[in-house]
Amino acid sequence: MKRPVQVILLVLSGLGLLHASLFTDLCLRYVKEGMRPMLIASGALLLLLGVADAVAQWWPGGRDGHAERHEHGGGEDHGHGHDHSATPRVAWLLFLPALSLLFYAPPALGAYTASREAPKAVTEREHFDPLPATSPVPMTLSDFTSRVQQDREQAIKGRSVRMTGFVTPDKGSGGWYLTRLIFNCCAADAQSVKVRMYGTAALPANTWVTVTGTWHPGGTLGTGSAPVALDARTVEKVDRPVNAYSDALPLPSSR
Repeated sequence: MKRPVQVILLVLSGLGLLHASLFTDLCLRYVKEGMRPMLIASGALLLLLGVADAVAQWWPGGRDGHAERHEHGGGEDHGHGHDHSATPRVAWLLFLPALSLLFYAPPALGAYTASREAPKAVTEREHFDPLPATSPVPMTLSDFTSRVQQDREQAIKGRSVRMTGFVTPDKGSGGWYLTRLIFNCCAADAQSVKVRMYGTAALPANTWVTVTGTWHPGGTLGTGSAPVALDARTVEKVDRPVNAYSDALPLPSSR
């Protein structure tokens, strides 16, 4: 690959990473928040390398050195009959990811991914803190799942809870799931946690909502036979959170 092309690729890649991680929140579609500083550092380094390479190449001394190399035969093809200095066509494909970070960001993961992922295995717990007296109780989907299937005290029984996630339609039954996708590191290892909703019609896929309701009875509460399901009383549309790939508590109601 010719040096000018290398310089442009380094600069575009650096600008793309900085755009996604420093000037916008696009990087949070692909990696956890804790990796943002490393992306910023990588973008800055690529940009500096590109600028340094450009200065070295087009600085008067650097240009003279380039001409001198050609004068001493550095640019000859040594009798092979073709020029190896041309940029291979496939190398131009390297510009696509750099340009995509600047001008076109792939869509965030959502219901399509969640519908094809097995639910995340919930960590075994032996102790549960008492639920707060407030009603409804703000709760993550993972905590709700754990309490439904592992809390022998059945503290969740009859309690009104409030959770936030996005809509994943259940095409088999016509119902829907309240869903969260969780990153351990990045989009490649995303796992889903889902709570089946009853009592309300499904909104369009990927709609972010806050749901209030009570556990949907079935099986034996506090054991694996209990369904991870909610009888929804209210469903309120909310904005997609900035860092959507964590199982966070719902934001306080604005009402």
